[in-house]
Amino acid sequence: MRLFIAIEFDNTILSSLKIVQGNLKKCGLNGKYTREENLHLTLAFIGEYGNPDKVLAALEELDFKEFTIEIDGIGNFGDLYWAGLKDNPYLISLVKSLRKNLSDYEIPFDRKKFSPHITLVRKGEFTHGRACLPSFFPKMKMKVSSIALVKSEFGKKGMNYTVLGEVGAI
Repeated sequence: MRLFIAIEFDNTILSSLKIVQGNLKKCGLNGKYTREENLHLTLAFIGEYGNPDKVLAALEELDFKEFTIEIDGIGNFGDLYWAGLKDNPYLISLVKSLRKNLSDYEIPFDRKKFSPHITLVRKGEFTHGRACLPSFFPKMKMKVSSIALVKSEFGKKGMNYTVLGEVGAI
């Protein structure tokens, strides 16, 4: 099964990100928009792995406290458009600890440098041939009190995500 570890958003953040996606559409950005229920912040992508209990065990050893993230601004990696996060040294440290736990448990994961972002649109292309990103970006902050292990499956409407387990902050 295809797995990843993520921070899931509360309804306030999800609604705000949906507004940002609407503003991108108004700017003429066509593409595959991430469904609201699939918006998340990936901390570690595991990929195909058949032992979710082992991943949960690695997560349960993670020592983290509740912290706040702030979503701020839009960017892109080629044709992938995302919402970024303000610098957050605690988040970076948490991901480093998470990845160490995964390594200690010999769980494979994508070792690319962590670049915190929320995918809003894949295969984005502007109808008028040039970027016109929205000038307004709503303030978005959220307390993070848990991290989820998520299974990803392809369905009729695209990707479907199912939370297999969560660990909470101490």
